[in-house]
Amino acid sequence: MRKLKLTAGERIIVLAVKGHERDENMSVVIGLTGGIATGKTTVSNMFKENGYPVIDADVIAKSLLVKGSQVYQEIIDTFGEAVLSTDDTINRKKLAKMLFNSDEVRKKINAIIHPKAIEIIHTEIGRYKQLGAPVIIVDIPLLFEAGLEKDMDYTILVFARKKDQVDRLMLRDKITEDYAKQKIKSQFPMSKKRELADFMIDNSKSILETKKSFQRVKDMIEAKVK
Repeated sequence: MRKLKLTAGERIIVLAVKGHERDENMSVVIGLTGGIATGKTTVSNMFKENGYPVIDADVIAKSLLVKGSQVYQEIIDTFGEAVLSTDDTINRKKLAKMLFNSDEVRKKINAIIHPKAIEIIHTEIGRYKQLGAPVIIVDIPLLFEAGLEKDMDYTILVFARKKDQVDRLMLRDKITEDYAKQKIKSQFPMSKKRELADFMIDNSKSILETKKSFQRVKDMIEAKVK
């Protein structure tokens, strides 16, 4: 069995992963995820500040949408010029609203973006492995929804109370409560993500508590790669 329960808020994994013992020279790939507006970016930045290489799926997805790219053209061919801003760049807010309003549209957008983003992620993982990075963090918002946990050695979930998610979304994106709840509903329920995650970081409390939880998880990871 892969997981051993540590506490209600954290989990630790035995070193044998996917049927083999970890070689001391093998990089460990960790998928970092969280519900929307749970504070995953905060934790991702903590990893960066501690010297870990972080592959950011959001940054990759944004780069794929640049004017003139293959993905840019596929988006226009699929949804028309209504998704463009006045400068002919893709209006990401319009695209996001379409995505959150329709399961069918979301599937079409994901079918265009995800394969190319995943290809780049794997290339980046390979690059960091060649550089000898002992731990590689892959920051992916839809890690479990896309089934990418199978490509990771371990997974970390950043979670928060649903009320906090709604409040943060309304403040951050300047949207209504209904739209905030709609965005949250478009992802896996937090209860399902918690079942799938190997480690968890609670970001429902103060930033100090989040840092403490991060440090505990970081220490456990580092103990496994020494």
